[in-house]
Amino acid sequence: MISDWILNAATSLSLAVLSAALLVTLVRIVRGPTLPDRVLGLDMLVAIAIGFIAVIAVKTGFSLYIDIAIALGLVGFLATIALARFILTRGLAPEREARMPTASAGAKPAPKPIKTGRPNRRKRKGGR
Repeated sequence: MISDWILNAATSLSLAVLSAALLVTLVRIVRGPTLPDRVLGLDMLVAIAIGFIAVIAVKTGFSLYIDIAIALGLVGFLATIALARFILTRGLAPEREARMPTASAGAKPAPKPIKTGRPNRRKRKGGR
């Protein structure tokens, strides 16, 4: 019937669009200059995988796939949170230094870094 044809065309079109999105996301992950770009790309891969699972669930009529997509969404969310915490605790000092412009003639020099830790003590002569 016509409704079967429309459903088949819609699922085929959805799979084609999701495939194109997958390829573009893979390119972003490979070319991403920073770690946050790659984390965002991985999060997008999880979303695309959920889309694939949902379209296949509609196409086959097997509703267990929806539960799998929900579980994958939860795992992907937790992975994104863990990677974001990793980025925050690790710091992005090398990336920040790469993006900072060099000092020009009229610019103020960068402030000296503050040393932390134990203060230096003078060594005593003799005894102890």
